[in-house]
Amino acid sequence: MTEVWLNGVIVPESEARIAPADRGLLLGDGLFETLRVSGGRPLRLDRHLARLRAGAEILGLAVPLDDAGLAAAMERLLERRGLSEASLRLTLTRGPGPRGLLPPAEPTPTLLITAAPRTPPLPPARVVVARETRRNEHSPLSRIKSLSTLDGVLARQEAARRGADDALLLNTAGRVAEASAANLFLWLDGALVTPPVAEGALPGVLRAAVLEAFPVAERPVTVEDLARTEEAFLTSSLGVRPVVTVDGRTLGDGRPGARTTKIAAAV
Repeated sequence: MTEVWLNGVIVPESEARIAPADRGLLLGDGLFETLRVSGGRPLRLDRHLARLRAGAEILGLAVPLDDAGLAAAMERLLERRGLSEASLRLTLTRGPGPRGLLPPAEPTPTLLITAAPRTPPLPPARVVVARETRRNEHSPLSRIKSLSTLDGVLARQEAARRGADDALLLNTAGRVAEASAANLFLWLDGALVTPPVAEGALPGVLRAAVLEAFPVAERPVTVEDLARTEEAFLTSSLGVRPVVTVDGRTLGDGRPGARTTKIAAAV
């Protein structure tokens, strides 16, 4: 039986109840974090919680537990589920409210934590440049893990229709921002490059780890840059994913590059 942690109580998933008027359900008014678990411990937990709180500050959303309380809730659920190699998802909404966009004066947030066994690593990615949607680098939502992820959904659907695994989203200026749910790194003229947060890249947790561990240039990336790179990879909280084709063009010999493999092993 699968169980979840909901508002302080571990309950069977089939009995977990989210109020019909919850603003996360109706309006996407909330945040989430996905964490990789290794050896029974969430990796880079402090960074995930710092990003959660930064996003909550932008939304004016109260986080109902302190960091120690959130960590204890995750640990309790992992122990209850008997999971040591897993992924966790923490979902925070503003909770139920009246009809309309304006939040209630005294909201009651909903906090949900779910866990699942870790799945095998995804195969190297074939990516395309999305044509149907763009990332708004001017919006504060581009810097937080908002529940409103429909641009990513549209991009991933487009990628599937075009026979690819993922899509790279351009920003409003026509430059590369990120993938549908991952950051992009690529080698250009011998240097490792990634789009800056100001270009619409989410401040990813694993992205930050790569920036700290390796020399990386944060600079705008153009579609023309994609056409000349010979090695690239995506990062999300669950790991590093090599990119082997971009818009049908094979990178290198079509296999994960040695530099990408080194970075994946290090972070």
